[in-house]
Amino acid sequence: MTFTLDETTVAELSEAAARKSIPKSQAVREAIHDYHTKSDPWSPAERLRKLRALEEYLKEPPTRTQHEVNREIQEIRRARRSGGRLHPSE
Repeated sequence: MTFTLDETTVAELSEAAARKSIPKSQAVREAIHDYHTKSDPWSPAERLRKLRALEEYLKEPPTRTQHEVNREIQEIRRARRSGGRLHPSE
């Protein structure tokens, strides 16, 4: 596999490799790996599909009142502070 890089990119690659005392090929592999892990895992179409699904979900009326939600959150916090479950989960 062969790639063509512009002079600025080649200079930056050389500088980065020298700074880390690694071969340029390893610097390229690390850069590609970093780009891959940081890049968005979804295509624009997939992102749009997920946003539409979220919008549809948010249109649904709540299934519980705010009071019920607050009570459940308080129960969870109380359980966490007291060491968690005192009986086996169902």
